[in-house]
Amino acid sequence: MTAPADGRVRTVVGLLVAFELVSGFLQGAAVPLVPAVQDWQGITTGQAQWFTTVQFLAAAISVPAFGRLGDLYGHRRMIRVALATIAAGTLLVACAPNLAVLLVGRALMGPLAALLPLEIGLVRDRLSVDGGRRAVGLLVGALTLGSVLGHALAGPLLSLTGDLRLTLFVLAALAAACVAVSFTAIPESGTRPEGRMDRAGAVLLALALVVLLGTVSRAAAWGWGSPLTLGGLLLAVVLLAVWTRLELAHPHPLVDVRALAHRHSAPYLASAFVLGAVMLGGQAVGVSFMAASPGDEGYGFGLAAWQISVYGVVPHLTAFAGSVLCAPLAARMGYRRLLLVAFTLLAAGYLGLIGANTALAPFTAANALTGIGCGLALGGLPTVVVEAGPADRTASVTAVYNNLKTLGGSIGGAAFGTVLAGLVIGTTDTPSRTAYLAIWAGGGVACALAVGVQLLAARRPAVLAA
Repeated sequence: MTAPADGRVRTVVGLLVAFELVSGFLQGAAVPLVPAVQDWQGITTGQAQWFTTVQFLAAAISVPAFGRLGDLYGHRRMIRVALATIAAGTLLVACAPNLAVLLVGRALMGPLAALLPLEIGLVRDRLSVDGGRRAVGLLVGALTLGSVLGHALAGPLLSLTGDLRLTLFVLAALAAACVAVSFTAIPESGTRPEGRMDRAGAVLLALALVVLLGTVSRAAAWGWGSPLTLGGLLLAVVLLAVWTRLELAHPHPLVDVRALAHRHSAPYLASAFVLGAVMLGGQAVGVSFMAASPGDEGYGFGLAAWQISVYGVVPHLTAFAGSVLCAPLAARMGYRRLLLVAFTLLAAGYLGLIGANTALAPFTAANALTGIGCGLALGGLPTVVVEAGPADRTASVTAVYNNLKTLGGSIGGAAFGTVLAGLVIGTTDTPSRTAYLAIWAGGGVACALAVGVQLLAARRPAVLAA
């Protein structure tokens, strides 16, 4: 396909960057609003965890489907569908009369995670290799910057409006504006692979994930050794096994399972799962800790919503700095070494929170360290995964990465919610300090394991060294 003129390229990439800014803003704004949502709905801390977790669950289901549909029928078309679904979700959240409707709205926002794979597929189709790399860097940076702005401004916006619903309507207006903009200057991608949509694979994967995450979320109430919990976990494993066999036999699978298991890509895809678990699944954990009062719970800092935005934005700022520095650092040390540094910083930051949670300054510093690691990982992992895949399945390959990241966020969020609901103070439903320490320790160990897996992979020839 003939490449568009430079001015057209800048316009297209600029519009996609704008979408990622809004996407990041919507995702970043959700976290500091969790305490306000908890008061609004009158729910426990463990239940409030589902305000973020249900979106990750919907993302884990929608990302591979949107990615494959984008490759088959056009990335621009599916970007528009995703944006319209997101706008409907944000409006439903703002109008929600109860928790059930609120969670449905959050689920409709799941395609936020599908935007980046679709945009990467579009720019890889329309741009040169070097231009595509720069565009991917801009998109990841815009997503991170949007998250920074969302986290920083959500609290002050809530304080300014004085009303949570009005704040949520502002977010809905941003999402609706993106739908209108998507019908302007964005061209359609031209490359189409052979095959058709694997509908059976999509349905079976969705069912398996719902069973798995539903069981994990209820395990604390049922008991981890209860027949219901063990039966749910066993059913999820069986469904995933059947789905895997189906994907291996399908000529055009929803997810390329062989790519997941390939020795060159598997360590980085596993690292994407860990990144999602600690970064996405743990977002509301730090907010809940900062909002807790030392006088009431015996820990935390008793911060108001605007204060949570101020201090909570620090890891988002350092993540943005890490994503910006990713490309020049990778040019010097290669992507493999860069990712080792990224997950080492993540492990150090999460383990550091164990000893840095009694004072706000060291707590913020430890979070800043995790932010740098997240930014480097977010910038490095997509490049490694995408360039190892075929050109006509770019969105699908990116969706595998993004899906594992969001699946990690779903499972991490559900597991963290279970820990918060299970380790409580006395007979109350208030999480104990031990619950937070256990979550941070688990996150640090998981990141350290990711470093170990990457070191083992580094002994073999790499697909992408720089």
